[in-house]
Amino acid sequence: MTANPTPNPSIPTGRFLPLPPAGEGRGEGGPYPSPLNRSQPMGILLSTRMSRYIVAPSLALLLILILAMPNTSSAEPPSPLPALALLAQKRPLVIGHRGYAALAPENTLASFHHALTAGADLVELDYHHSRDGVPIVIHDGTLDRTTDASRRWNEKGIRVDSRDAAELISLSAGTEFQPPFPGERLPTLLDALEFIQGRGMTLIERKGGDPKTLADLLQKRGLINQVVVQSFDWEFLRGFHQLVPNQVLGALGPLSTRNGKKLTDSEKVLSPSWLADIQEMGAQVAVWNSQVDAASIQAAHQRGLKVWVYTINDPNRATALLALGVDGIISDNPGLIWRTIAVTVKTP
Repeated sequence: MTANPTPNPSIPTGRFLPLPPAGEGRGEGGPYPSPLNRSQPMGILLSTRMSRYIVAPSLALLLILILAMPNTSSAEPPSPLPALALLAQKRPLVIGHRGYAALAPENTLASFHHALTAGADLVELDYHHSRDGVPIVIHDGTLDRTTDASRRWNEKGIRVDSRDAAELISLSAGTEFQPPFPGERLPTLLDALEFIQGRGMTLIERKGGDPKTLADLLQKRGLINQVVVQSFDWEFLRGFHQLVPNQVLGALGPLSTRNGKKLTDSEKVLSPSWLADIQEMGAQVAVWNSQVDAASIQAAHQRGLKVWVYTINDPNRATALLALGVDGIISDNPGLIWRTIAVTVKTP
């Protein structure tokens, strides 16, 4: 750089001076360094016409940046975590059951893709543990119905927990579907979460496995309240709640027995006593079959609980449940539920 010139008394002494006119070297192509060129030294930048143009000192620029910073004392409060924001929705939620099981093999990445493309609010999946303790996405405790395990290994009734994860993820999970999806494999829970969470939200249903394994996975991946966890095993939910008290949970029901007693159909209807148990275990959602009525839904809302219903694939039944005030519908066909909501639910 050239030496600083003697100050010219004809130049104003204010902090900010005009930039050179267009065509006189402004920008990276001319002798004036671009203000975005990080290689230039800070402080006073000099032009070849130093007697006419001086760029303000860096301290002045710093002052402008400070003044432009937002006032954090009056800033908006932070947005709620996604799972909590979803519960706060005023409209019914559309939840894809095992992905979009009407269009693709259940619990596969193809099925999850279709559910996400359809705009499902939540993509539900199920998991069991492999023999070596890895959560594997599959609904049944055995491999026969949804994989090619029986043909490949010439056995029937092979349990998920009898094989290691490396064996399980080699199985085809799409050839039993019509039309077949030959490229689909059993995903691990981690694979499924990485696939879904970039575009939507996962509703994780625990079929088998301990609370700590799932809690550790979600905490390690920063997914607490980025997902919703549900189970029919209410003891699992209690254990999970003790490990992660703030995670949104869904209590699946009705249970087939209660306090050691087999229940009748009338006893399985969602009721205040069920809701009390659900609230006591730390869950925020009663995830029930269609054995709900307007009174039970109102009672849930009075407790601050939501009611989701499964697995609804008939538009007439969906219409009736929406009229009762359910907060979410789980379906093999999310597109059907969207259409039903569009013609049923009145917007304010």
